[in-house]
Amino acid sequence: MSPRFDLRSLLERVEAAAPIDAVTAVTAELATLAGATEVSFLIADFSGHALVRLGTASRAPEGSRVRGPEHAETLRLAGTVHEQVLRTQQAVVQTGDGGTCVLVPVTDRGDAIGVLELVLPEPPDEQELADISAAGHALAYVIIANRRHTDLFEWGQRTTPFSLAAEIQRRLLPSAFTCEAGQFTLAGWLEPAATVGGDTFDYALDRDSLHVSVSDAVGHEVGAALLATLLVGSLRNERRRGLGLGDQTRNANDAVSSHSAPGEFVTGQVLRVDLHTLEAEIVNAGHPFPLRLRDGRVEEVELAIDLPFGVQAGTEYRLQRFVLEPGDRVVFVTDGMQERNAASLDVAAALAATAALHPREVVHELGQAVLRATGGILRDDASVVCLDWYGGPPRDRVSQTGASDLLASP
Repeated sequence: MSPRFDLRSLLERVEAAAPIDAVTAVTAELATLAGATEVSFLIADFSGHALVRLGTASRAPEGSRVRGPEHAETLRLAGTVHEQVLRTQQAVVQTGDGGTCVLVPVTDRGDAIGVLELVLPEPPDEQELADISAAGHALAYVIIANRRHTDLFEWGQRTTPFSLAAEIQRRLLPSAFTCEAGQFTLAGWLEPAATVGGDTFDYALDRDSLHVSVSDAVGHEVGAALLATLLVGSLRNERRRGLGLGDQTRNANDAVSSHSAPGEFVTGQVLRVDLHTLEAEIVNAGHPFPLRLRDGRVEEVELAIDLPFGVQAGTEYRLQRFVLEPGDRVVFVTDGMQERNAASLDVAAALAATAALHPREVVHELGQAVLRATGGILRDDASVVCLDWYGGPPRDRVSQTGASDLLASP
């Protein structure tokens, strides 16, 4: 067996296929090259608690969701080898009577998209396993490129139906929930309430700066989702115009104020980190304080509090210095992590318990903690963004098949 990919050949095959068949084209090519008897792709669902095996309905296992010729088989993650692969971002090889099962992560810049699974007649050697792992990374790019053209992946990831408000809210979130870079790693997560509560988070990276925001629109359902759309859309528009943090937040506040009803507002924090001077500034619009884990100790980062966005047109938001030191872990949350029926959760203690985890795991663990505290029934959305700051000059990261070598869990 020698699953050496001819990248040009692979790309030609993918481009020749319809977007909905792009993954099938990759897995078929891999099956031929690796001599695999089975190859399948499992995509991470939106809950974060399951993987979904996508395939054609003619071979749908019992209990699968079926839509036309497609099927989606949901596999729970807890305690499984698939969970191990996603968590560690390392390949796993299992040998049994039916052959050898190889599972590799499908990842881009630390964003865990899913798992590639192959059944081989014999165990792969070191080079063959490296080639299969590289194929998993290539598959990540195929999915990212082709999901723009089809709802197949989105349908597969929805193991529970979305309301209209949830659909709007989902469109506001970044397309990747994790970003690894040389100076930092960032991850975000949203645990939605039974009725959507208007939470969002966002980030953007350019040559000079990292922008991070977290926000919480007042109210629930479609009204809250539309209010959140006003703020996030305005912040993105001002950021993309190249305006500074003060102008971004002032103009976003005016947009929310102008286009919303009296009494509607959005709390939030917007952070900008200069990647050259290593200085950071933040605006706090009536939002819960961030938490910082430094040298093993968790503490709130106290900030001056300005009015929420939309309360008063013309508000000038204070740009506050935000001190970052190498090794800091900073977590931004919405009040769904701290109030209503989640009030019993000690967020600081939960954060301290995650010190050894990757930010991608941290946000999931905190999400699970709030679900345990509420008995699985949230009365308000709970959003969390985790920023690990390494500092130093802008630089390349050390990575393998899409994930950082330095941050893989033991």
